[in-house]
Amino acid sequence: SSLARTNPTRLPVNRTGPPRICMKLLPTPPASSDPYSHHRLPPPPQLRRASFPPAASRPFAGLLRAARVRCSSSSAAGRGRGSVAPAVARFQRRMAVSGTEHAYSNILTSLPKPEGGEYGKFYSLPALNDPRIDKLPYSIRILLESAIRNCDGFQVTKNDVEKIIDWENTSPKLAEIPFKPARVLLQDFTGVPAVVDLAAMRDALAKLGSDANKINPLVPVDLVIDHSVQVDVARSSNALQSNMELEFTRNRERFGFLKWGSTAFQNMLVVPPGSGIVHQVNLEYLGRVVFNTDGIMYPDSVVGTDSHTTMIDGLGVAGWGVGGIEAEATMLGQPMSMVLPGVVGFKLTGKLRNGVTATDLVLTVTQMLRKHGVVGKFVEFHGEGMGKLSLADRATIANMSPEYGATMGFFPVDHVTLDYLRLTGRSDETVSMIEAYLRANNMFVDYNEVCLFLSYCA
Repeated sequence: SSLARTNPTRLPVNRTGPPRICMKLLPTPPASSDPYSHHRLPPPPQLRRASFPPAASRPFAGLLRAARVRCSSSSAAGRGRGSVAPAVARFQRRMAVSGTEHAYSNILTSLPKPEGGEYGKFYSLPALNDPRIDKLPYSIRILLESAIRNCDGFQVTKNDVEKIIDWENTSPKLAEIPFKPARVLLQDFTGVPAVVDLAAMRDALAKLGSDANKINPLVPVDLVIDHSVQVDVARSSNALQSNMELEFTRNRERFGFLKWGSTAFQNMLVVPPGSGIVHQVNLEYLGRVVFNTDGIMYPDSVVGTDSHTTMIDGLGVAGWGVGGIEAEATMLGQPMSMVLPGVVGFKLTGKLRNGVTATDLVLTVTQMLRKHGVVGKFVEFHGEGMGKLSLADRATIANMSPEYGATMGFFPVDHVTLDYLRLTGRSDETVSMIEAYLRANNMFVDYNEVCLFLSYCA
């Protein structure tokens, strides 16, 4: 055809017979001493300098040139001066301001002790004088306090704070907010990789000639060793001792590494084997309810590498399970990005009849919440029936949050919570400080008062 004559690289069109396949035989490669050479990837192509576009055509060349710092000495001031690109200068100014001037320093309030002196200072939610805050669920108030306290204009902005204050309108729009938990909870299976990563960072910093001790978690990290126990000996008076000895023999290297991590890193507590299940230890010993760090008081909140971290919600501590990467990012001071959740209110009235166990209550609550649909939401329990519910029962209901699909099942702090704190060995001074802070910041529940946020619950 004429097309075939004008374009000799194309095959003639065959409209009558089957399509023809054109094959070209490649020359046989020479024999190689490496029998696996045909499996190896070819070397990358060598790019000549002429292969790259000229500097003038590179899209970021001008920005990179402008971002170079040109330092010159100033004999009058006795220090160096530098000129940077406008974008870099704005970033430096923002970071400098965030480090010296807090956006909400005007609501930093002192909390006095009854006998004189003060417990510390805190960012007061009532001092904002915003009526919308009084209608927020207690679980959302914890997110709000965290955003206000960590507002640096960079990781957490005033716009993020406003989103949380306007929760009634922004939550249905699936608004995204940053959240910085107060601490991280690990168990030994997921905690070992986290400690290994921190150790690897120290090795890398040492190779660069810097101080490796600079690598430390920025928030408190609690690691409970409880996932390595096995039952090899049973029906014996020395079963516990025998199983513990076998556990230490099998996991000697791992336990030794974690013991090194507990002494090498600041802000890290390792709870040894045989102390109990991680969630029980978290509830009875590790839960602070209220932190008092460097004179600044704030609510306890936690993320853990176990889905049943939600058990701590029964103590009035906001907590839920996350992945290992999110936990490590939190350890290094990075905020979690999360959708501002809706809150489902669950009202409890009356008390359990004789013969009805806590298990019956937990299974009934789980069935009701599954039917309602609470995936991705906070469930907040309230009502006069809360006063008849022990904290152990609350923790059991909160522990079942993954089963009914909620991010957490939250029980705000009340008198039952304070009694449990005393029961588990917290000092009277600590309990008094917790109660004083939560009352001053409108986070303590008194069931004689009306719950204002109920009209907004799904």
